[in-house]
Amino acid sequence: MARAPKDDDVEKPLSDQIEGAPHPSQTEQLFGQSHAETDFLDAFNSGRMHSGWMITGPRGVGKATLAWRMAAFLLSQPLVAADDMFGAPPPPETLDVDPEHPDIRHLRAGAHPRLFVVRRVLNATETGFQDQITMAALRGHKDGPNKLMDFLHQSATDGGRRVIIIDAADDMNPSVANSILKVLEEPPKYTYFLLVSHQPSRLLPTIRSRCRLLRCGFLDAADVGQALEQAEVHTDGSESLAALSGGSVGEAIRLTNLDGLTIYSDLVGLMGGLPRFDRPRALRLADSCTGKAGATRFALVLDLIDRFLARLARAGLEGPPSVQASQGEALLLSRLSPHDVAARKWATLQQEVSESTRHGKAVNLDPAALILDTLFKIEKVAQDVAHT
Repeated sequence: MARAPKDDDVEKPLSDQIEGAPHPSQTEQLFGQSHAETDFLDAFNSGRMHSGWMITGPRGVGKATLAWRMAAFLLSQPLVAADDMFGAPPPPETLDVDPEHPDIRHLRAGAHPRLFVVRRVLNATETGFQDQITMAALRGHKDGPNKLMDFLHQSATDGGRRVIIIDAADDMNPSVANSILKVLEEPPKYTYFLLVSHQPSRLLPTIRSRCRLLRCGFLDAADVGQALEQAEVHTDGSESLAALSGGSVGEAIRLTNLDGLTIYSDLVGLMGGLPRFDRPRALRLADSCTGKAGATRFALVLDLIDRFLARLARAGLEGPPSVQASQGEALLLSRLSPHDVAARKWATLQQEVSESTRHGKAVNLDPAALILDTLFKIEKVAQDVAHT
């Protein structure tokens, strides 16, 4: 049975929900993924429905919302469309379903008897989520029965379709993956698996081969703005968020929650001193990322530096961006990356910095030291470009 948020446990986090945004089951509209919706609807209307569907694409672009829209549609559609006085009804043209439909009310209440959700569960201390989807997600407790198998073998109360959402399928451990594979090999009639996947290459090839692919892409600025408005995320910089998040609504929400635009603006201000940094300002940035309180900021600053370097490399090849992520950014990118030779230098540095920061995190290198080391590398390349 589905396990969407309920009024009596809203404090408990869910691994398939972005902090600060509604759960995908509560999201009414999906923006920017009409192509994927059309592909699914065409398959439904033509009678060529696969039992397994893999919804792929970058994080935060609406894959989970699409999965829940598909689930709501499948659960609410009759197995046989009843004729009315004018003959057979026309095939559905959209995945939209009346929010007052009984199946939708059950789904949004987390109590639909024909829906089962597989996702990472809280760890033993409830301080975070397990790293993988384990058999606990199928059992409910350590030695309990496999609830998914019970769900698949029990008779449907109303003879309708059954839907299993797995989010994210990449997180399944081998035991869970093998359990899902066995069912996909011989799926029960009128049963559909919707697998949300950020990295399909991490899944068993046999699972991928039994699913039809639906690809979701990045959103444009207008779609990001509409999605943020729907999620009741209020900001005056939706265009800047769209640019900085790369078209990912989930990332735009994260940046909003962590005041990412302000931090990026400060970073652009610091970079404005290149080819030589303002040393005291660089030290203040590094020091702000230390300690337990600075852990979240540390990760965000590294992400934003990576994005700044990527935008530098792109500017040298394509020119400055049409939408700035911060005031004065376009002029700065043009100055630091004026040609393709500079672009290649910045692209190479981005790769080096990505590897060094990944290693630094793995060995718990001092955050301030890692930030300063990264800034000094940027300063050196800026000086090289200035003499090119």
